[in-house]
Parts: sequence; structure tokens; C-alpha cells
Amino acid sequence: MSTLSQKQKKILTFVRRFWRDKQYPPTVRDIQNACGISSTSVVVYNLKGLEREGLLRRHPGISRGIELVGDNAGTSNSVTVPVIGQIAAGAPIPVPDADTWDTVSTADTMEIPEELTRGRKDVYALKVKGTSMIDALINDGDTVLMQAAKVVENGEMAAVWLRSEKAVTLKKLYRETGRIRLQPANTQMQPIYSDPDNVEVQGKVIGVIRQME
Repeated sequence: MSTLSQKQKKILTFVRRFWRDKQYPPTVRDIQNACGISSTSVVVYNLKGLEREGLLRRHPGISRGIELVGDNAGTSNSVTVPVIGQIAAGAPIPVPDADTWDTVSTADTMEIPEELTRGRKDVYALKVKGTSMIDALINDGDTVLMQAAKVVENGEMAAVWLRSEKAVTLKKLYRETGRIRLQPANTQMQPIYSDPDNVEVQGKVIGVIRQME
């Protein structure tokens, strides 16, 4: 590390420690706060320097898209997940079940750090259309990583198919007496109330990949 600046050495040391302790990568904001750096742009500048030195690999647009390589790598690997649809009105999301997971088309896929899946195998990605979840830092054009699921806990963010409306939506799900409340994370939007028989959970959110301007 003799060619690295003191700031780069500090960042690399923090990233290594974070990986060791958490088993997933830090965000740029994590690095900024932990290393006392003036702005996220300065962090990104130094991460690019570390990438040029072959010490890490960056996955642009992914909030935890830092992968250690070489002697730093440890257990860091990449995995490919299918991008199988879009959260928008229209046909149901073709979420595979346990018997058909291996038949998912790989025509549209993306590579992500393995740690973002946290060891889950049934992970897929969906493109986000709309602004109903902006207060949860999920914006129009982002990609959400989903775990296939038919049931979620109260307050978990889920991809939900509304049978009578023939629409799929990304909302926080709450079970109330005699109904389901699908709560947007946007103060300008009202919740959706629906009969439980009209609601089909197709997956729960486990991560977000941001679209960069």
C-alpha cells in the first residue's frame, strides 16, 4: 500500500474491517462518516483510486457495491440474478416457485455482490416505476432485489399482485381487521385498502440498487 494516500489507506482499512465484522460491504456514506471525509464525492474519488490499484471493485449504482479483490477478497464473490419484470400496472410478475426456479430466463440479468443476497438462493430483481416509495429511498428507475415469498411480516415491503385490479405494486403491507393496507412511503399518496382475498404477495424487498443520474 506504499503508493496509496493516507486517506485511501484509511478507507481500505475501514472497508476490510466492515467486511470482516458485517459480512457485507459498507455504503459510501458509511465510509464518509467512519473516516471523517468531507463529502461522498471525495469518498468516490478515493474508491476509484483503490480500484485502479486493483484492491477493490466497484459496482456503479449499487448502494453497497464495493467488492474486495485479490488478497483482500476473503469470501467476496459476485452472483447473477434474473431481472424478471417491472413494478407497474399490468400482467402478474412471473415469480418462479421452488419447482421452476431453474427454468427462469436469463435473457435479462444483473451481476451483484454475493453479500447483497445474504446467502438466499431465490433472489430476483424488479425495475421500479413510480414514486410511491421515495421516502423509503426507492425512486423511479431504481431496481429492487426481491426474495420470492408468499407471506411477509406486518410492515415489510412487498411486491403485491392485486387480482381484481390486475396490477402489481410495491408497498409496505399491514394486516388490519378484515382488510389489507398497502402503505406507500410517500406523504403525497394515500394507502390502498383491499380485501385479503384480492392480495397476493409475490416477494419481499431485501435490497435496492439505485439508478445513477
